[in-house]
Amino acid sequence: MAAVDSIPPPAAGGFRLLLVEDEPEFSAILAALFTDEGYHVDVGLPAIEGLGLMRQWRRHGVTTPVLILSARGTTVDRVAGLDAGAEDYLAKPFDVDELLARLRALRRRHLDVARMLPVGAYVLDLDTREVSAAPDQAGAGAEPVQLSERECGLLATLAGRPGQIFSRADLLTGVFTEAESPIVVDTYVHYLRRKLGRGIVDTVRGRGYRLGRDPRR
Repeated sequence: MAAVDSIPPPAAGGFRLLLVEDEPEFSAILAALFTDEGYHVDVGLPAIEGLGLMRQWRRHGVTTPVLILSARGTTVDRVAGLDAGAEDYLAKPFDVDELLARLRALRRRHLDVARMLPVGAYVLDLDTREVSAAPDQAGAGAEPVQLSERECGLLATLAGRPGQIFSRADLLTGVFTEAESPIVVDTYVHYLRRKLGRGIVDTVRGRGYRLGRDPRR
């Protein structure tokens, strides 16, 4: 299973790709192929059956596009994979050029969606780093709020998993990769609250931060 994150890594460019494969040799071949194509590849071993993993992702709001690579190629298998939440399904054996083309198609289809990230009553434009009121909300049409690169990265991370609690260590590793102290996380939470209102980020005592349940508060 290959999952392509349509949001480029903040500092490096390119696209992240999570490769979930339980055959080490095949996994190594695919990882080398995807790396040569410019993807930032993370390799994982499935803790549970692939369709079950994908269903968990979808239940938790993870919208990252997924392409299933499977030795099971019947119509029933393909329908089951697509109904579980996959965007595409490719049976083994497959043509490498076709696989790469399908990944490019996934990126194209999801890039516009990923660019505009819903943040409660707001919308975050990941290209311009501007936050605006959602079209169906009061205040739509008001001047957008400009975020810095780090502010945008922090808000995008929280909004990408709106129900998840992120520890300071999680955010330090995922957003502030060049920082050493977790204090930088608290600092940028403060900046976001100052620009967008205190409710934009909730503090979960003893655990960390999550996207605010009432961002306009």
